[in-house]
Amino acid sequence: MPIELVVPKFGESITEGVISKWHKSEGDAIKLDENVVEIESDKATQDVPSPGVGRIGKILKNAGDKVLVGEVIGYVLTEAEAGSETKPAAPATPGATATPASSASPSNVQVKSQGPNVAIGNVTPAPAAPTPPAAPFQMPAAQAALAQSGVNPAAVNSTRPGGRMLKEDVQRAAETAAKAPAKPAGTGVTRVDAQLPAALKGNRDERIETMTPIRQRIAQRLVEAQTTAAMLTTFNEIDMTDVMALRNKHKDAYLERYGVKLGFMSFFVKAAVDSLKQFPVVNAEIREPQIVYKSYYDIGIAVGGGKGLVVPVLRNAELMSFAQIEKTIGDFGKRAAENKIKLDELQGGTFTISNGGVYGSLLSTPILNPPQSAILGLHSIQERPVARNGQVVIRPMMYVALTYDHRIVDGREAVTFLRRIKEGIEDPTRLLIEI
Repeated sequence: MPIELVVPKFGESITEGVISKWHKSEGDAIKLDENVVEIESDKATQDVPSPGVGRIGKILKNAGDKVLVGEVIGYVLTEAEAGSETKPAAPATPGATATPASSASPSNVQVKSQGPNVAIGNVTPAPAAPTPPAAPFQMPAAQAALAQSGVNPAAVNSTRPGGRMLKEDVQRAAETAAKAPAKPAGTGVTRVDAQLPAALKGNRDERIETMTPIRQRIAQRLVEAQTTAAMLTTFNEIDMTDVMALRNKHKDAYLERYGVKLGFMSFFVKAAVDSLKQFPVVNAEIREPQIVYKSYYDIGIAVGGGKGLVVPVLRNAELMSFAQIEKTIGDFGKRAAENKIKLDELQGGTFTISNGGVYGSLLSTPILNPPQSAILGLHSIQERPVARNGQVVIRPMMYVALTYDHRIVDGREAVTFLRRIKEGIEDPTRLLIEI
């Protein structure tokens, strides 16, 4: 009996997802627990393993289709079941012959009376009009692609058995139409770019993409943060001279011992935990009408993933060593690029650090990650002239920003919190001896 491929549970609050891609096609061999399809929810991407051994049978949902948790999206067949589906039809019983309709004698065809003006008798029937080919069945994703692109269904060549039209077929037809030469003058169609000066003519194509569930979730949470929190941002700048010197002095020995480079993020995580201990309200959250204070420090690290920004969490960062922090962040970055971050790694978090400096950002105002009450934004390190002991010197400087929820965090606490982070980075030995 075929085994059902069912959309698994992603988490308590997730009820639907979108099929990103099938790793297998109908008829492909499949092993037990081998990844067969990738499904993307609004929080994470998850591979669904095969529940059995055999071959992929009927695929009910295609890439781009929305699916619900618990929904059957395909089947796995045993080799015997897969083989039975491909057996040819049984031959006709020996001795029995079918008479084609075209071989019937014209004299044996009777025409019933249709009225007084129609003669009754033996007549030769008129040739039947050819039956038009049936329109291909449009998969839901193909229907959506047709609506978005405006492509005529008649111009789409279906590639799947039985003439099923897929989203990929529509996209291919749209690309072909875009490359087709413009109609000559006099056809009644006016091209917009024909009205432009010659110097401004060029590629004016548009590409329409449906937002991924993760991108939709990001948009939703950013708007939520803007509408529910009283956000305010305070700034400071940090002289990176001492932490850079410490890093350069020990980088080779550190790499040899721990197998990972000593970066700046571990210093900032340690400095953030130290500051959060001094200012517990920054580590708290509002659950109206209460404020919830937390004695643990789960630090979210904003990472640019393959399908958007994700914020995996360092659990109990106060208990982690520099090497553990660096290794975990490195692993987050690698798996985020491959869309392999797990859902439980994205949940929770009491404070977030976002490093826009890796992309070259000089200064920004980070947005809160609800329900957290603060987020620290890091930026590019630039050599700038600064005053030290009455003299102008060149130092590697970084602007930092703290966005906080002014409903529970006062300005004095936010400014002092950020200044303590500055002091910890400018004198990193303080982080080691915890003063």
